[in-house]
Amino acid sequence: MERSPDLHKEYDLPVAPPLLIGFTRTWPLLQQAVVSYITAGWPPSQIYVVENTGVQQSNVRGQLSLQNPFYLNHAALKKLGVNVVTTPTLLSFAQMQNFFLSLTYTHKWPYYFWSHMDVVAYAYEDGKPGLSGKYNEKNYKSLYELALVALKEAREKDDRWGIRFFAYDHLALVNPAAFEDVGGWDTHIPYYMTDCDMHSKLIMRNWTQKDAKAGIITDVASALADLSVLYRLEGGPEPSFVDPNPPPPRKEEKEKRGKSRIKRVGYGEDGGPLPADRDKREEDPNWRKWRNLVITADKQFQHKHGDRERNTWQLGQQGGKGEPFYYPAVGLAKSIELMTETGREVFRQKWGHRGCDLVSGAKLKYDDAWMVEKDW
Repeated sequence: MERSPDLHKEYDLPVAPPLLIGFTRTWPLLQQAVVSYITAGWPPSQIYVVENTGVQQSNVRGQLSLQNPFYLNHAALKKLGVNVVTTPTLLSFAQMQNFFLSLTYTHKWPYYFWSHMDVVAYAYEDGKPGLSGKYNEKNYKSLYELALVALKEAREKDDRWGIRFFAYDHLALVNPAAFEDVGGWDTHIPYYMTDCDMHSKLIMRNWTQKDAKAGIITDVASALADLSVLYRLEGGPEPSFVDPNPPPPRKEEKEKRGKSRIKRVGYGEDGGPLPADRDKREEDPNWRKWRNLVITADKQFQHKHGDRERNTWQLGQQGGKGEPFYYPAVGLAKSIELMTETGREVFRQKWGHRGCDLVSGAKLKYDDAWMVEKDW
């Protein structure tokens, strides 16, 4: 649960680190992500939802319907205690990353965390050797506190720290000075491959990118049926999830369903390895609730990566016709697809290389951009 918003001072951090979560579409997933971070210990006052919908003031005025993919409930977020920042227009992924950077100038942030909106986050309530005790032990650290630990270590032990990845960039810690040094994100590569470009540039300029751990952060495309389960209310419902935008199943998928499951590191669908004192822990209702949430998160992960194609959730909502700044969902998806492919070609021409291995494979340097012939 939430810790003091001044906890960062105990780690000699001059500024409370903000958590930026970008939003473009599918409100149920964003709401789930925000509540999961709050209940994993992140102070709401340090969470900033960046509304990147392109609908100007329509959401603030309450002019959009729930089935409009760009719908965002400002009142609900304010009740949760989080901040909302609105972009001046609809930005691409790379542009929004640079918008995050611009916020550091406005707020004088020397660092920040950012997360995707289609994730669910849980603290290590069962303990994590070397990092945290169990939730009812004195040495327990919430997801937020472990994030502070990672930030403190980066600042004190690494003069060239650039990024710290928590489950890749599902949650990431950023040093704005590093991003400035490499010229920010290349907005001519708006979507896929823009991370390859950015992270390669950081390596070329000797900024470090390391993995860190703060909690269980799961990539999802579905929402918990009742978000109250995140608060572990006594007598509350068991966790389950629904797909807010279910696609029609394809025939071949119906035949495969249940036969093939995606594997990933961490807690498996069965909850992963249980502690040695299983019988005793099973009697702890708080631990059972946490474990059931983690199991449900894995099922949500499997649903996104096994039962449906990963990003098909973005096409589910297709309402809002006639509302301010309406744009057909199919048209948006097709436009992004075209811009994505153009961005891939920009990447190929910029580096003369097709893959993401610009440093390890192609042996390229920072000043080689737009100066090398293609190697295929």
